[in-house]
Amino acid sequence: PHLAALVLARGGSKGIPLKNIKLLAGVPLIGWVLRAAIDAGVFHSIWVSTDHDEIEKVAKQFGAQVHRRSPEVSQDSSTSLEAITEFLNHHHEVDIVGNIQATSPCLHPSDLIKVADLIQKEGFDSVFSVVRRHQFRWSEVKKGENKMTEPQNLNPAKRYRRQDWPGELYENGSFYFAKRHLIEKGYLQGGKMAYYEMRAEHSVDIDIDIDWPIAEQRVLSFGYFGKEPLKEVKLLVCTIDGCLTNGRIYVTEDHKEMVSYDYRDIFGIDLLKKRGIQVRLISDRDCSKTLSAMQLGCVAKVNVTNKLQVLKDWQEDMGLSWKEVAYLGNEESDVECLKQAGMSGVPADACAAAQKAAGYICKSSGGCGAVREFAEHIFLLLEKVNSARKQ
Repeated sequence: PHLAALVLARGGSKGIPLKNIKLLAGVPLIGWVLRAAIDAGVFHSIWVSTDHDEIEKVAKQFGAQVHRRSPEVSQDSSTSLEAITEFLNHHHEVDIVGNIQATSPCLHPSDLIKVADLIQKEGFDSVFSVVRRHQFRWSEVKKGENKMTEPQNLNPAKRYRRQDWPGELYENGSFYFAKRHLIEKGYLQGGKMAYYEMRAEHSVDIDIDIDWPIAEQRVLSFGYFGKEPLKEVKLLVCTIDGCLTNGRIYVTEDHKEMVSYDYRDIFGIDLLKKRGIQVRLISDRDCSKTLSAMQLGCVAKVNVTNKLQVLKDWQEDMGLSWKEVAYLGNEESDVECLKQAGMSGVPADACAAAQKAAGYICKSSGGCGAVREFAEHIFLLLEKVNSARKQ
């Protein structure tokens, strides 16, 4: 049976404009679930259903196919079931739909693999995600009613300790898998049903109970970053023009060049050095005088025609694996380096090709704090590496 992953990503949002592609920990929100779906390796096709050009662009960058949904199922009042039904009407090859919510960025491939087995090998018609919660419920008393509240799932005289109570299962909204015949009858849950219990730390739903800064910390702690385990970064290579500077060159009347930089970036480089991370600089043009004036104390290579070869030489000379190398670039000449490095980033104003190749897109532009921001991102991921080691 053809199993398709489908992420519904409408352009309109009452809360955050274009929330589905807003950067979360340097990655568009939808990118987190698409990465998990692709790496799971269980889907015959992976789709994003959207009505918006920018969401379509991001979806394709992450390797998904795009279904352009009609205006009729793109309204505030439109249901997920309506959007999924329309998708099936256009894709008759699909037998099972795995509807994955874009707002669940801590989803892992291992969860999707197990759910695919439940519905493909064990014969369930629908499978949905749940999380176990240890919360005591009480009946609601509406204002003005002269009633007492009543316990719903506890005896107040014998309150359970958390460790003595198994808790209850609640839908967490991460995904809903269902077979075609069920959806065509108007159900996402029905027939032979099963739930899949996700770990509590992976049950992040931005739509319901979490705000953006908290979600970023959760993702950095519990999110899925790819098939290869993270390693401690030991080298950062940074493009000078457009990353360390804003790319502008000022020419005086006596033909001297001047550039500007942000002191926050210089401080970021110092912080990296103090953490034992080497910082090296690279440039397409000869800016040796500029570097000399900045007095950064970093190894630099200028007038470079093949950045990837220089990067490989440095990596081999230092005896590093690619997972120990980070790269910050902004132009098409940086694309291959961004793809090769274990950790890669670009400023907010980088070219489209560089943004597509990068793992992290800074909120700051080149020459305006992007290096410092990328340094902070490296530090956060190093905390994740150290935490994994302790576990």
